Amino acid sequence: MGEANGTYRKLRLLDPAGMSRVISRMAREVVEAAGGVEGFALVGIRTRGVPFARRLALEIEKTEGARVPVGLLDITLYRDDLTTVASSPVLKRTDISFPVETKTIVLCDDVLYTGRTVRAAIDAILDFGRPRRIVLAVLVDRGRRELPIEAQLVGKKIATSATEVVSVTFKETDGEDDVWLLDRHPVKVAAKAAPKPARRAPAKKAPAKKAARGAAGKATPKGSGRGKR
Repeated sequence: MGEANGTYRKLRLLDPAGMSRVISRMAREVVEAAGGVEGFALVGIRTRGVPFARRLALEIEKTEGARVPVGLLDITLYRDDLTTVASSPVLKRTDISFPVETKTIVLCDDVLYTGRTVRAAIDAILDFGRPRRIVLAVLVDRGRRELPIEAQLVGKKIATSATEVVSVTFKETDGEDDVWLLDRHPVKVAAKAAPKPARRAPAKKAPAKKAARGAAGKATPKGSGRGKR
């Protein structure tokens, strides 16, 4: 998926070279999981699962010298949240020009999250026939599943929070190869007005010093008269 509105780039997960290495490694894993280049096909889930599937097919052709069929799958009408997405959903082309019966179908998608997209893709595939087996390959598994669905082939696995988003872009669809971890923009808290300084109570006047009592020193007592002789 591309970058979502209201998000900022938090961490780069794969640069173009890293994406190339991961896809090369996964192409070998696909062949191993399928037991060879015969009897399996790649099906990319629109939108960015399609360039991912085609990249895998090119890598397999380079290393194995065999062309693997690649199909395109639109799962719009199979979504369980279709009524909440749009009143008139836009349908894209599904192109699976090979029989799926008795084949191993490798479903390809860019990001595995809740599992609901994959569930819809499986339903769509089954409308074409009954494959021998379905294998799931994803470029990034970000966890937080809502359905019991797991990928057998994973390019990169990370743990994410509910506010984070994994953005995958391909040259074919977005003009560049990149994988970023995004996050929602932090809510800006308005600065609180500085409280007005409290009024100081008027200073109390210092009490006047009390006048010294009496004159300085005590008065000499009157002398007593002489006694009669």
